[in-house]
Amino acid sequence: MIMKLLPILTFVAALGSGVVAGVFFAFSSFVMPGLARMPAAGGIAAMNSINVTAVTPMFMTALFGTGLVCLVLVVGAILGWNQPGSLWLLAGALIYLVGNLIVTMIFNVPLNNALAAVDPASANGAAVWATYLRDWLMWNHVRTITAIAALGCFIFAWR
Repeated sequence: MIMKLLPILTFVAALGSGVVAGVFFAFSSFVMPGLARMPAAGGIAAMNSINVTAVTPMFMTALFGTGLVCLVLVVGAILGWNQPGSLWLLAGALIYLVGNLIVTMIFNVPLNNALAAVDPASANGAAVWATYLRDWLMWNHVRTITAIAALGCFIFAWR
């Protein structure tokens, strides 16, 4: 049964990876650089608002739903290891899971939580903001690149 669903699940994973890559690319290319130009208190307030607003069914489905599909693809790739494209399928799923879900949970979410806990108008707030901008953006670049790489792997798996 799972083997018959692999083409559809691969397509869904490719779409999800592309959507997630686009969101993360936007943050890396202009959202965070734009926020970095603001005074620390304003940048912190804006980012905290974005972080609260990002937790929507639509974005969570794109991010974590794609991860769920990738878990199924890992199983399918292993079960169908002798099938053409199985290596690309496994690579794409693992790249997405590690580079997007694990990185998000281990690095970006704790940084978001630390930013939410700081007083934006304090001297400590400005220091946390400077560190946050550097570290959060670096990990977001990782998420962007891995979502794009996963998308590429899913496309190659189709060949």
